Amino acid sequence: MEVIATNRTAKFEYAFLDEFTAGMQLQGTEIKSIRNKDVSINEAYCQLVNDELWVINLHIGPYEQGGYNNHAPKRERKLLLNKRELKKLINKMTDKGLTIVPTRLFISDNGFAKLSIALAKGKKMHDKRDSIKDQDVKREMDRAMKR
Repeated sequence: MEVIATNRTAKFEYAFLDEFTAGMQLQGTEIKSIRNKDVSINEAYCQLVNDELWVINLHIGPYEQGGYNNHAPKRERKLLLNKRELKKLINKMTDKGLTIVPTRLFISDNGFAKLSIALAKGKKMHDKRDSIKDQDVKREMDRAMKR
């Protein structure tokens, strides 16, 4: 499993409740751009449309040798999940304040591009301060251990 891109700000902005791994419906030149690591998922989000899950604002740069067959960089892409997982997400999305956030993009052992998504709830300002405090304490402990 080769991790291509991670959404580092998502962990700071949201508290993850449940995580899923979804396949993506891609066009021909998109997988080549993903393998070249020309991807950004920082602004991406997921949305349910007609009982289907779509990722929006996922930037996959154009493939250099693509020519006229190239894809649109920020097009909407369908995510592929089991019916059971999709129903679980649909049921939980009825709760107020929950969102689906992409956390990382990777290539599986079989060579398919996969997207890890998380059902998340937004953090309040005091929760963010606690996250920063925990990071600082962990950093200090690691420094003390190295000495």
